[in-house]
Amino acid sequence: MRVLIVTDAFPPVCGGSGWSTYELARGLRARGHEIVIVRPRVVAGSAAGAGAPGVGAGEAYDAFAPIELRMWAPPVPFIRNYFKNERLYRALADFLVPLIREQRIDIVHAQHLMSGPASVDAARRARIPVVCTVRDYWPVCYWSDLILDRSAAGLCPGCSAARMTQCVKPHAGAAWPLALPAIPYMRANLALKRRRLAESNAVIAVSGAIARDLHARAPELARTRVEQIHNPVDVAGIRLQASTLASPFDGPYALYVGKLEPNKGVRHLVPAVTRAQLPWSLVVVGDGSERSRIDADAAAAGQRVVFTGWRSRPEVLAWLTHASLLVFPSHGPESLSRVLIEASALGLPIAAMETGGTGDIVVHGETGLLSHSADELGDDVHRLVEDRALAARLGEGAKSRAERLFAAQVVIEKVERLYDDLVAGAETTRAT
Repeated sequence: MRVLIVTDAFPPVCGGSGWSTYELARGLRARGHEIVIVRPRVVAGSAAGAGAPGVGAGEAYDAFAPIELRMWAPPVPFIRNYFKNERLYRALADFLVPLIREQRIDIVHAQHLMSGPASVDAARRARIPVVCTVRDYWPVCYWSDLILDRSAAGLCPGCSAARMTQCVKPHAGAAWPLALPAIPYMRANLALKRRRLAESNAVIAVSGAIARDLHARAPELARTRVEQIHNPVDVAGIRLQASTLASPFDGPYALYVGKLEPNKGVRHLVPAVTRAQLPWSLVVVGDGSERSRIDADAAAAGQRVVFTGWRSRPEVLAWLTHASLLVFPSHGPESLSRVLIEASALGLPIAAMETGGTGDIVVHGETGLLSHSADELGDDVHRLVEDRALAARLGEGAKSRAERLFAAQVVIEKVERLYDDLVAGAETTRAT
């Protein structure tokens, strides 16, 4: 089968989505399929960069040679988003239609926000099946995170003009009144994404939480086939690589890996480990706008926190391999955290806040501990520190679950069956 993968993120450098796309492409190739990859890329800059879309070779990775469609966008909020969305959709779809025919593509698989709507449009015009993977909340939230109030525990109950007036404030800052006229555009933008998504032959939701939210918040998808298929992870490869990595730290440590942003719940980190009376250092791998706040909280609490900044993938694996436990305080609705899956594959004990797709990975008392507040998270960290037998049992349970549900070969087989079904259905339709 010839598969066209259209993705916003390739090659995999950082972030879970790029690695998930790569594992999909690699797994399909290993099973004998021919893969063509297209990546739309938006370049910000002065008006001198404006003009027709440019086509060129993207950065090759593991013998994959992506085709890159480059679009210019002005560095102006909301206007830039229009160029990254509506303008890009038209240009990308027009580019993909002849490519589909020239490459004799059997099925299109779109991966992300920028690539999804255009890929659906192109595949429908070329009359071949199209699958769209939804890895976060871009069809139902303009900001893709469902956070209405960064200081509140609850998530946005549903998008409306009134709620957009509230959620635009932290994004626009002091100039938020000037952003209010953009709300009609924001609502139209979301509606367009949902309409296009509803026209796909199938939607892959990477977790139960994504599937439930699409059902509840996107009525346009009522008649669209939605399959729950997890992101693929090279469990065996991760373990093999981890076995060669030396410890980057002297002594035991608790670990956090990820962005230091409000939706990741990092404001809970220091209160949780302080409540836990953590006797070790807390190592924070990542960076973001909340770093100074975490640093100040740690100083006030007398807690030892080591910041590493962003690290390469092998370095992150080294930190995961030799940690004593992982703290996962996420506030936003995690779709399906790759950090949690990789930590599980390595048998790392996990204390996590239960949000979004986290429950697909961590089963309370079997593969980790789940909590609903910073205090509960702190209590769970304390349990894992004090009861190392419990920590070891949960780690073994996590390793087994990772093998059963998230190993690349398991996931790719599910994707392949979906492709076969859709292609066979399309052939039957054409025959009649």
